[in-house]
Amino acid sequence: MELKLTESETVSMPSPQDSKESRDLANLILDVLDEHSAQEIIEIDIRGKSSISDYMIVASGRSNRHVGALSDYLIKSLKNTGKKNIGIEGLKSCDWVLIDVGDVIVHLFRPEVRAFYNIEKIWSMPSPLGLNEKIQYDPENTET
Repeated sequence: MELKLTESETVSMPSPQDSKESRDLANLILDVLDEHSAQEIIEIDIRGKSSISDYMIVASGRSNRHVGALSDYLIKSLKNTGKKNIGIEGLKSCDWVLIDVGDVIVHLFRPEVRAFYNIEKIWSMPSPLGLNEKIQYDPENTET
């Protein structure tokens, strides 16, 4: 389906089938994150805001190790469902891991890093209640 903007511009709109596949993929990711105790999970519907993806999911892990484990569980689940071209960034440090599955982009953060970058604000989405109050980023404090 296409939407005409002017006589020379058109925008391709997702078909209902694409939308269902994207929704199912987002639901799978949300289930995996919830099952493995991800924190402050937020789903952002970016259809119409961005052409790169339909949904963005942002979640926190309790530590670098937890972020890495969440990433591993998610990648294994996606591969088990037949997803092949999965883009992955940040696994080395596990402060912020980005997993790009095409229709869904997942950002997994340590809480301090998430509060610092505040991705939700970029997409005009409120931060989870209490996230900024719980974590005050202090570059001098290395105990986090």
